[in-house]
Amino acid sequence: MGNWQEECSQTSEETSHEQHAPLLLPTCLSEKEREEVAATNAHRHDWIEEAGRPNREETHGSYRRVADYRVSTTDPDATIMPTKGQGFHLGYHTHYVVDGGKKRIILNVLVTPSEVMENQPMLDLLWRTQFRWKLRPHQVTRDTTYGTLDIIQAVEDAHICAYMPLAEPGERNSLLGIHHFVYDAEQDIYTCPQGEQLAYHYTRHVMNVRVYRADAQTCNRCPLKSQCTTSSHGRTIHRNLREQYTERVRAYHQTEAYEKAMGKRKVWIEPLFAEAKQWHGLRRFRLRRLWKVNCEALITASGQNIKRLLQKRGWGRRPIPTGMAGHIPLFSEVGMVAAILHWRVMRNKTDALVLEQVNVEDEQR
Repeated sequence: MGNWQEECSQTSEETSHEQHAPLLLPTCLSEKEREEVAATNAHRHDWIEEAGRPNREETHGSYRRVADYRVSTTDPDATIMPTKGQGFHLGYHTHYVVDGGKKRIILNVLVTPSEVMENQPMLDLLWRTQFRWKLRPHQVTRDTTYGTLDIIQAVEDAHICAYMPLAEPGERNSLLGIHHFVYDAEQDIYTCPQGEQLAYHYTRHVMNVRVYRADAQTCNRCPLKSQCTTSSHGRTIHRNLREQYTERVRAYHQTEAYEKAMGKRKVWIEPLFAEAKQWHGLRRFRLRRLWKVNCEALITASGQNIKRLLQKRGWGRRPIPTGMAGHIPLFSEVGMVAAILHWRVMRNKTDALVLEQVNVEDEQR
């Protein structure tokens, strides 16, 4: 009797454990693909999960970060950042994700040490914003710093238009650049200004490029050889394996939508930073340590969003200037931010995201 009761209790515990186990989201991934994704995510640095803390274990050759041997005694998380003059200060970078509507609601905030490049946490901020607020943006607007191939490919693969200026490499000499050559995707050849063809030669996987070379004899008797190449083996051109993404983004630059988005970014985003610095004290953080300044930045963004909600709902019988709202104690900023953002997303179908970054100096007391 006792053994039977023990077996029944064990069976009931196993059944209840199975019932309370979380269900996996439906996906079309096979078991092998699921394991590969899990392994990739396990080794990937998640900026949101780490709350803006960089992975200092990752190094490149003999390079050493300044933060590895110079640490602040008052705020170890703050790192050295150059100022507009010739000096240096300890500080952080504050990143904003802002929707493309007229109210400019701040959808996500992240603070990182100033040593972190501006573009490093961008993709994590974008994916987190999409998932949290269930958004399907049509475009993302950023500046030249974010126009890297990794970011452009990730954004375009997510069916989002990457409205970003490209960081075009400067010409190292006076020879004809690659933009003087026309690429034919169907035949996979380049055509030089003289009408001669450069055929595919080989692939350099180390550099992630395909090499195209013209015929040596044709190049040697060409009248423009002195302006094109100094090699006696013919002109060569290197084409990145992901060049199609760059060409797609470069084609956006000729559209009216791109010009409108870049013009909107100047007047839509920069005033948010000026407002945060002028009226909300974001010029200097009042707290120390990374997790605390992240809390402070979130509260500041919440206050900015609440002001826009009050502009929509009305200030009541005692209207207050928009700038003065930053000095009013907001007793429920943290609790109201989720409702405010959800209200903004549901009332206005957000179709564009604008990501920005602002430098904030760390206050040394």
